[in-house]
Amino acid sequence: MSIATQETVLSVRHWNDTLMSFTTTRDRGLRFKNGHFVMIGLEIEGKPLMRAFSFASANYEEHLEFYSIKVPDGPLTSRLQNIKPGDPILVGKRLYLLATGTGLAPFMSIIRDLETYERFEHVIVAHGVRTISELGYADYIRNELPQHELVGENVQKQLHYYPTVTREEFENTGRLTELLESSKLCTDLGLPALDAEHDRVMICGSNSMLTDLTKMLDSRGFKEGSSHEPAEYTIERAFVEK
Repeated sequence: MSIATQETVLSVRHWNDTLMSFTTTRDRGLRFKNGHFVMIGLEIEGKPLMRAFSFASANYEEHLEFYSIKVPDGPLTSRLQNIKPGDPILVGKRLYLLATGTGLAPFMSIIRDLETYERFEHVIVAHGVRTISELGYADYIRNELPQHELVGENVQKQLHYYPTVTREEFENTGRLTELLESSKLCTDLGLPALDAEHDRVMICGSNSMLTDLTKMLDSRGFKEGSSHEPAEYTIERAFVEK
């Protein structure tokens, strides 16, 4: 699949001084259900500025349509209101689920949710543990989930599973932070290096892992969000290991 995340503005309509709508091209690989949202934005001073927008277009249409307010001092909408046909718009494509130990728990439900695969082109599950015996669900993810009645076909095409061990010899070794920092994890999976323009990240695990990963993501231009205010990464704090 293409990993291109840039669409082109096709039309813009200003309904009044505070409301606008616009249409863009649509990547053939982008699938969604009516009522869903996607992260879109603009490149500002060489860096992506992205926010969550609901689709106003139907999922069967060949273009995408969005409806937006115009906020004079809004970080994104103050610039978005000046777009015109032919301008580029950024659309996020990959979801990284980064876990240590039992932090894998919330992600097990996410990778069994059909909506996950309809919203993201690639879904990456990276699970870091100390010993091989701690790789819970490894056999399930590799052998059973691809045969799942509901999401099996999507799993086969879109899910990337990357287990790594720190205290024993294994096919992948090392801490998640180090593997991401060096881009080895992404290279092993045949994906581009992690970056805020293309990727969205969810983190769950030990306090030390959360500290290290958030520092790394912050340094790369990612911003922490929440269910109320989406951004480039979120932390599943309810499942943080003690």
